[in-house]
Amino acid sequence: MNICVIGVGYVGLVTGACFAEFGLRVTCVDKDAERIGMLQKGLLPFFEPGLEEILRKNLQARRLSFVTDIARAVKDSLVIFIAVGTPSLEDGSADLSYVEEVARVIAEQMDDYKVIVTKSTVPVGTGERIREIILKHQPRANHFDIVSNPEFLREGSAIEDFMRPNRVIIGAESPQAVAILRDLYRPLYLIETPFVVTDVKTAELIKYASNAFLATKISFINEVAHLCERVGADVHVVAKGMGLDQRIGGKFLHPGPGFGGSCFPKDTQALARIAQSSGYRFEILETVLRVNARQMERMAEKIRDAVGGVQGKTLGVLGLSFKPNTDDIREAPALKIIEILLREGAAVRAFDPAAMEAARRVYPQVLYCEDPYEAARGSDALIIVTEWNLFRNLDLGEIKRLLRLPVLLDLRNIYDPEKARALGLRYYGVGRGTV
Repeated sequence: MNICVIGVGYVGLVTGACFAEFGLRVTCVDKDAERIGMLQKGLLPFFEPGLEEILRKNLQARRLSFVTDIARAVKDSLVIFIAVGTPSLEDGSADLSYVEEVARVIAEQMDDYKVIVTKSTVPVGTGERIREIILKHQPRANHFDIVSNPEFLREGSAIEDFMRPNRVIIGAESPQAVAILRDLYRPLYLIETPFVVTDVKTAELIKYASNAFLATKISFINEVAHLCERVGADVHVVAKGMGLDQRIGGKFLHPGPGFGGSCFPKDTQALARIAQSSGYRFEILETVLRVNARQMERMAEKIRDAVGGVQGKTLGVLGLSFKPNTDDIREAPALKIIEILLREGAAVRAFDPAAMEAARRVYPQVLYCEDPYEAARGSDALIIVTEWNLFRNLDLGEIKRLLRLPVLLDLRNIYDPEKARALGLRYYGVGRGTV
C-alpha cells in the first residue's frame, strides 16, 4: 500500500518514517524545498532520539521518499495523511489555513478513491470542512473518505510512542476507511494495542481533551506546590500519596515552572476557544492557562528573592528546551523566565544539550556555554529549568566553588534539598516547604 504524508514537520516526519518502518511505501511531501533536500540526504531538521536511524534505514531501503511534487504524491497514494501545522491565532483558536490549502490541492489532484486522514490537531468539525472543500474543488467527482487519526507523540519519545502506543484512535463514518486504517496499523495488533473506532468529531475532540487534561494535572500540582511552600509541606510526598490512588495516577504530577511546547498551551487554548464558540465557557481550562502563565512569574519571583533582586546579577540557567530530549523551545518556560530576567537587568549564562542554537536566534544577548559548569562559573545563582539527565548528577561541590553566591534554584526538584544544603548551597526547590 502506498501512502502520502503532507507536511514534514515533527508529526509528519515521525509518522512517515515510522510507517515506512512498518514496511509501507511512504512519500512525504512539503513545499519547503530546502527541508526536503535535507531529508533526501538523511539529515534531520530537528532533534528527536532514534529518528535519524529510522530515516536513513528506510531511505536506503527505498520505502521512504521526500518530494515537493504534491500532485504526483497524491495520485500515487491510496491514503493521504494531512500533517501540516495548526498554529494559534490571536484569539487562541487554531489556524486552519494550511489544512484548507492542502484540502484544495488534494481535491484538484484526485483521480481515484482516496482515504484522507487528518494527523494535524484540528478543532471539532474540521473533517466536515475538509469534505466540503474537496467536494467544491474536485474537477470531476471521485469517491473519498475522511478519517481523523490524531497523534499522541511526546517529543523526545516519539518513536516509542508510535511503535508502542497507548491507543490508536480512528474516527470515520466509512467501514472501508476503518478497514484500511486498521491495515496500516496491523503491526500493532501483535502487541495488543487498543483501538478506539468512533466518528470523526469524537476523534477530533479526544486529542484536545487528552492534552488539556494533562495540562490541567500540571497546573493543579503547581498550585498544590505553591500551597506547600506556604504551609511547610513537601509537594513530592503529597504527589506520591495522590498518585498511588489508581484513579489519579502519578504521571504529570511533577511540580515545576509550568508546561510549554507545541501542544499543551496551543491545544488547551484551542479547546477553550472551541467551547466558547459553541456557547459554553470552559472555566477550568481558562484557569489552567492563567495558573500556567502565573507559574513562570512565580519562578522569576523565587529567583529574585533568592539573590536579592536580579538587577546587575549574573544567573546561570540549565535547560532551554521545553522538556528533555528535544531541541524544541516553543513556549518553553526557560525562555519565558529568561525574558523576565533580561528585562529586569540580569546577565544570563545558559547551557542546554540540544536547544542552544534555536535559543540563540531568539536571545542572542545570552552567553551560551559549553557545559553546566561553565554556566555556573561566576554566576550569582544556578537555575535548573529543564530536567535533562545530564543535570541529574552534577558535582554540587564543584558547582558551589564556581558560583559567586552559593545559590541553587532547582525548579524541577532534581536534587535532595538536605544533601545540597549539607554541601553549603542555599537550595530552593518548588513546593518543598520553603519559599
